[in-house]
Amino acid sequence: MSKQMKDTFLKAAKGQPTDYVPVWYMRQAGRSQPEYRAIKEKYSLFEITHQPELCAYVTKLPVDQYDVDAAVLYKDIMTPLPAIGVDVEIKSGIGPVIENPIQSMDDISRLGMLHPEQDIKYVLDTIKLLTTEQLNVPLIGFSGAPFTLASYMIEGGPSKNYHKTKAFMYAKPEAWTVLMEKLGDMVVTYVKAQIQAGASAIQIFDSWVGALNVEDYRLFIKPVMERIFSQLKEENVPFIMHGVGASHLALEWNNLPLDVVGLDWRLPISEARKMGITKAVQGNLDPAVLLAPWNVIEERAKQIINQGIEQPGFIFNLGHGVFPDVDPAVLKRLTGFIHEYSGDLLSKRVGK
Repeated sequence: MSKQMKDTFLKAAKGQPTDYVPVWYMRQAGRSQPEYRAIKEKYSLFEITHQPELCAYVTKLPVDQYDVDAAVLYKDIMTPLPAIGVDVEIKSGIGPVIENPIQSMDDISRLGMLHPEQDIKYVLDTIKLLTTEQLNVPLIGFSGAPFTLASYMIEGGPSKNYHKTKAFMYAKPEAWTVLMEKLGDMVVTYVKAQIQAGASAIQIFDSWVGALNVEDYRLFIKPVMERIFSQLKEENVPFIMHGVGASHLALEWNNLPLDVVGLDWRLPISEARKMGITKAVQGNLDPAVLLAPWNVIEERAKQIINQGIEQPGFIFNLGHGVFPDVDPAVLKRLTGFIHEYSGDLLSKRVGK
């Protein structure tokens, strides 16, 4: 890793004071970037991720273009699933489609284990290339969480309501527990391999867990999340938890042995802290605001920064990922504004 690595993001993730608010954007790599679109005309996501040089280029591009404070590894949350026996294909305009959905305990018993050096060596090689040669900011690795992975595996693809997943959970609680444990083991193995290869922080995406109420989360999900974060604690890197439409679960995440609670745009940071969120916070501009005029973007960003810097441990991000319609120039301008505006405010506080 570069000796001149900028560590503002890592300090904020650990709840330490910083000179300015660090920022990165979910899905900052790809999608809205013309250079990425040109690559996508030749290669699929699968093909890009299997070529470490190309994948490293896509991962590093937003760091160079936007001056963000962290890179996030370009890959998909489905990446480790084929290795354990899940037949998944990323279909354009749809997302992950799984030909062999989980329907029974027998299906779960056929799932194998992840062997990172054999199964996802290309991911580890990309991480090593980025962290030993290319980046001067921390690299964030990531994994899907067991519920979100299970939702794809049971539904057979994206879902609007997760009825099949919930029905499986309610009707077959023993099989559900076994599935959570298997996926929990895979997440721990997968994340440890990313950290050992050079990732400086990890975000766990439980993208769709907001479909559950608090009681069901505590009963069916929280035990495996406790185990995952407890087993990963020894790795000594910051862990971020994020989901969409999951504000009602923020306090549950705050009680897990992790470092940063990610918020989407539905829950203001000031309210989250009043509710009792004591950990570092990441968020939470609605990505749709990026299509608004600049004065609207700036005003919304100011509101979030003003709330975020009330205590140490704040990372600026979007409430969900960058989407293709966003102009890269807006992200570059926003990053500069966040650094400058928050830096001025924080230096005035120190000067008092």
